[in-house]
Amino acid sequence: MLTVISFLVAIALLIAVHEYGHYRVAVACGVKVLRFSIGFGKPLLRWQSRTSGTEFVLALFPLGGFVKMLDEREAPVAPTERHLAFNTQSLGRRSAIVAAGPAANLLLAVLLYSVVNWTGVQLPAAILAPPQAESVAAQAGLVGGERVLRAALDGEAELEVLSFDDLRWQLTRGALEGQDVRLWVQGNSAATEREFLLRLSGLDSNEVDARLFQKIGVLGPMTRPVIGDVMPDSAAALAGLLAGDEVTQVGGKLIVDGQQLRVLIRQSVTNQVASSQVWTILRDGQRLQLTVTPRVVLEQEQPIGRIGAYVGAPPEQVLVRYGVFDGGWQALAKTWDVSVLTLKMMGRMLIGEASIKNISGPLTIADYAGKSAGLGLTQYLTFLALISVSLGVLNLLPVPVLDGGHLMYYLWEGVTGRPVSDAWMERLQQGGVAILMLMMSVALFNDISRLFG
Repeated sequence: MLTVISFLVAIALLIAVHEYGHYRVAVACGVKVLRFSIGFGKPLLRWQSRTSGTEFVLALFPLGGFVKMLDEREAPVAPTERHLAFNTQSLGRRSAIVAAGPAANLLLAVLLYSVVNWTGVQLPAAILAPPQAESVAAQAGLVGGERVLRAALDGEAELEVLSFDDLRWQLTRGALEGQDVRLWVQGNSAATEREFLLRLSGLDSNEVDARLFQKIGVLGPMTRPVIGDVMPDSAAALAGLLAGDEVTQVGGKLIVDGQQLRVLIRQSVTNQVASSQVWTILRDGQRLQLTVTPRVVLEQEQPIGRIGAYVGAPPEQVLVRYGVFDGGWQALAKTWDVSVLTLKMMGRMLIGEASIKNISGPLTIADYAGKSAGLGLTQYLTFLALISVSLGVLNLLPVPVLDGGHLMYYLWEGVTGRPVSDAWMERLQQGGVAILMLMMSVALFNDISRLFG
């Protein structure tokens, strides 16, 4: 239920803001707005403004919306109202009205990021877990336990890393843009800073997923290898493990991180059989040894080991909060960075350098909406900001039927001095619908594969 409600709230808000951008600028430009609709299909609620005559509608299907303006191309217009029609406005005014929708989404993202920055949020500290063998981080010389202080992509200024989310963002940018990333870190026992170079330029990073971060060697923040809740009759319970046990060794191998322990458990299966290993644990200050035999389960048709217990203590948290000016500036910079990265990713997908599996649809968005709402208000606001940026950038693409397509028509009109002909407009609109349907089909297929595959 939380997933459905948080998804509907997100979609309704983002669409309402987008359409309100069109509506507000249209009214400011002197255009008569006939209908402002959130959703399509049968109206659930409707009311009419007594001053402007605009009909406001909340419709049955919320996956979209529109602002219907007085326009001679759609219906006859009385001579006395011709100056109120959209098509009679100057090129600059028409362009401003069309661009206002995506601009409203981008401004909403800046506002949401600002609110998160001003109120503050508890985030995992940027303390590195031991990297996987042969990963980029391991080859760079990182061993785990380092606290990342600053990061920089090639040719860019150093940026302070306040949380693990900051670090993950810089690594994502470096991997997708094919740039190496420099990290300045501080070890557990030494106050001296050290610099490490992560050579991400050589990665085959056509898809942002868990495999990408496995290659980088940074999957999550460091956590103490402590056992949490233990399920009854599980492998952990049968072995005698209790909540609060801290694992120090598995089969003689030193364990320092929860993620490291989870990987060992998953990889304990050979030929469909999980191997037993002796675990050394600390319990109430005493060192004990227990024999643990994980159970074999299938995950995406691959056998892995599970012990039926939560593994790993919560990571160290830091409060990230900015002042009024810094919070707004950081929000603006974040919106810009996400917009640029989104465009670069779309361009790479277009030329085949990035996988189309990166395209997400309504099912994935709904899933993330529910997960972020379950984590708290600040996480949900961050999710809304990210989706708002994506919606704004998507609508600015030069695809007919989208706002960017209409801006493309106006660019042609501005250069040539004449509008796009009706015949060409019809062909382009048909092509735009085909492109949009193809994108929606790919997104839906990815959703189904990602969530049910």
